[in-house]
Amino acid sequence: MTARPEAPTAAYDFVGIGLGPFNLGLACLTEPIDELSGVFLESKPDFEWHAGMFLDGAHLQTPFMSDLVTLADPTSPYSFLNYLKEKGRLYSFYIRENFYPLRVEYDDYCRWAAGKLSSVRFGTTVTEVTYDDTDGLHVVRTGAGEVYRARHLVLGTGTVPFVPEACRELDGDLVHTAQYMHRKAELRAKKSLTVVGSGQSAAEIYYELLSEIDVHGYELNWVTRSPRFFPLEYTKLTLEMTSPDYIDYFRALPEETRYRLEKQQKGLFKGINSDLINDIFDLLYQKNVTSGDRPVPTRLLTNSSLTGARYEDGAYTLGFHQDEQDKDFEIRTEGLVLATGYHYQPPAFLDPLRDRLRFDGHGRFDVARNYAVDVTGRGVFLQNAGVHTHSITSPDLGMGAYRNSCIIRELLGAEYYPVEKSIAFQEFSV
Repeated sequence: MTARPEAPTAAYDFVGIGLGPFNLGLACLTEPIDELSGVFLESKPDFEWHAGMFLDGAHLQTPFMSDLVTLADPTSPYSFLNYLKEKGRLYSFYIRENFYPLRVEYDDYCRWAAGKLSSVRFGTTVTEVTYDDTDGLHVVRTGAGEVYRARHLVLGTGTVPFVPEACRELDGDLVHTAQYMHRKAELRAKKSLTVVGSGQSAAEIYYELLSEIDVHGYELNWVTRSPRFFPLEYTKLTLEMTSPDYIDYFRALPEETRYRLEKQQKGLFKGINSDLINDIFDLLYQKNVTSGDRPVPTRLLTNSSLTGARYEDGAYTLGFHQDEQDKDFEIRTEGLVLATGYHYQPPAFLDPLRDRLRFDGHGRFDVARNYAVDVTGRGVFLQNAGVHTHSITSPDLGMGAYRNSCIIRELLGAEYYPVEKSIAFQEFSV
């Protein structure tokens, strides 16, 4: 695939907007397809993937085969193994005997892949997308005045940090996990720190702060509304839920059932690595053994929902409700880290296109089985942001190549990469 159209009136087969791992994977998989012309527009000056969470030793929760291309095309030159070979680390990775790439390593791999592509345009901010009924094309305009015309769109703008209502427009210098590595030094200088939220990012940050608690002398709290610090469920029959079989099953369920399951299934993709949970306990034990008569100044609190927050005199006063006891309590803290995850917001540049997009009864995109969200059923496709329609397969890196294979089939009108239809041993429907 080349970015062939250059004349103002020429049309691409598709324009990809946003370049996270999923659209980057699509760029890699479409690069060798001569029958497709497409371009990918990204507002950032370079590829960046969760740079605020490049903690030492932090790794993916999915194996290296969940790279940009392998599960669609194991022979692709854009595979993680080929990246290692070119970097001279293939044998080291083999000897390491660990299937899970480091997070900083995965980011570097994505940068390596993006640097090889002819279809990527960094530093290009999309400001508006309209539809031209005359020729049936989407018209994509950028902040620099460029115009791209395409038959199809692939939306890959990703999710944005979620800030709880109690903390919105709050004064002070609170930190979301997305900013942690950039703000770590100033956090260490405070007398008290509180991490709010659960999941892998919260656990990684708590572990790092706990490991340095006696060096910097702060008090450290970790508070979550979850009933426990629950592990990511990673057993093999559960992993079969990241499959085409489960997508078919889940997508066919009534909307209200899917929304109920979305809440219940968070532990399947938002839990903590079980080894890290054990490491945290072991570190707490070690710190308390060596601290003498004084217990380590840290608290771990569950079942506690954040209900309010205020900032005054250089510190936050956080209000919580202990749900099972039905009791309110407060914590005063100088530093506040929100490990509250991310959420999807339809980008404003889609507003002129809204009457051509499909939404469900809850106001979210009604994502079709083939990942289309427009009224034609094959004009605008969505990467990620479909947990309510495609369950835990939506954010899973390992399902990105499968989704892109499906999208490419829609763009071409024929199957280019074999699309698996059934891989599970178990039956989800009766």
